Amino acid sequence: MTKQLLFYENAVPVSAARHADLSIETGAGYAFASHASAVPLMALEFITAASEYAIVFAPIGDEIFPAVVLGLRTDQNLYLDQNAKWDAKYVPAFIRRYPFVFSTSADRKTLTLCIDESYKGLNRVGEGERLFDEERKPAAYTQRVLKFLQEFQSHFQRTRQFCQRLKELGLLEPTGVQVTAAGGEKMSLGGFLVVNRKKLRSVPDDKLLAMAKSDELELLHLHLYSLRNFAEMKDRLSGSLPVESTESAAGATLQ
Repeated sequence: MTKQLLFYENAVPVSAARHADLSIETGAGYAFASHASAVPLMALEFITAASEYAIVFAPIGDEIFPAVVLGLRTDQNLYLDQNAKWDAKYVPAFIRRYPFVFSTSADRKTLTLCIDESYKGLNRVGEGERLFDEERKPAAYTQRVLKFLQEFQSHFQRTRQFCQRLKELGLLEPTGVQVTAAGGEKMSLGGFLVVNRKKLRSVPDDKLLAMAKSDELELLHLHLYSLRNFAEMKDRLSGSLPVESTESAAGATLQ
């Protein structure tokens, strides 16, 4: 596989024939995500992520999907410290699953566990967690990884359905944020979508009730609340940055 999924470079199917003697150091840090300015987010994660990240919606082909914004510049992650440690209490599941990922068959019926062989935490000298045991069967660690990715895939499908409902209701609109750094540099971050409050208030009562019962309405309020974290992100950029914009939403400065 070629460069894909933001930071995966060489993802190949996990197999005993190829990886029987492979081990992984799980505490190798997050340097792999240093150029990720945004990553997908599952709906289940909104309640935890909203206090630390700006949650937006990003168009992906004909679909839309939630994402957390990690940087105000392209290829920038403001949530890593100088030692490549994650500088926030919550680490998105998309980040935590690395270097593992599922590949999907053409008919979407078969999922195959893959691993990015470019990950620096991999080794063949027994340091960290083994992928296979002495009988060349998946080790307990690999079984836990598989369970985590299966849960991730399940939440992915539920999140896709949630986003499809937002698209059908026409609740999302394109927006962006502009930041002027202390040195005068102007940065514009765009290409994402947010919920239009006016359109949300005009949703028919029966559909609004259905969203409330399915907890989707809560997700929308968490999304709007999270936009105030753009202000915290500009502080991460250079300590204290004035934000220029034409509209303010939920404490965040958007346009």
